[in-house]
Amino acid sequence: MRHVDFSPLYRSTVGFDRLFTMLDSLGQPDQGQTYPPYNIERTGENTYRITMAVAGFDETEISIEAQAHALTVKGEKNEDNAEGSEFLYRGIAKRTFERRFQLADHVEVTAASLKNGLLHIDLLRSIPEAMKPRKIAIAAEPVSAPKAIEAQVTN
Repeated sequence: MRHVDFSPLYRSTVGFDRLFTMLDSLGQPDQGQTYPPYNIERTGENTYRITMAVAGFDETEISIEAQAHALTVKGEKNEDNAEGSEFLYRGIAKRTFERRFQLADHVEVTAASLKNGLLHIDLLRSIPEAMKPRKIAIAAEPVSAPKAIEAQVTN
């Protein structure tokens, strides 16, 4: 297990503590959680999409919660066995799941849809105008005659 000590960086930085916590947690395994499988894709310059394979779940059994810097997707499957039916083999998972995603600053969920067993969550990074780079005009001073340095002569 590899551990990096970020304490020297805490002395010279302000506001990066969340970044160091995220970097520290990357070294820890995610307890081998592989269900449900998902994709994260960039669909534009500031748009992203998370696609999760949630076959067997419908809209009422899935909840999506967005908090500051975190997106949580939960699925709870209702067990509804038809009377008199007996499973000889159960290969379709009917287990509950919870998947968490860390979101960067100014990323918000814009839409979510469920179609053909795939849950699509659309995200948008909207940077406020005050934080966007802006061009600063450089004012040129008018060129004037060179200034003469005068000195007083004392006798």
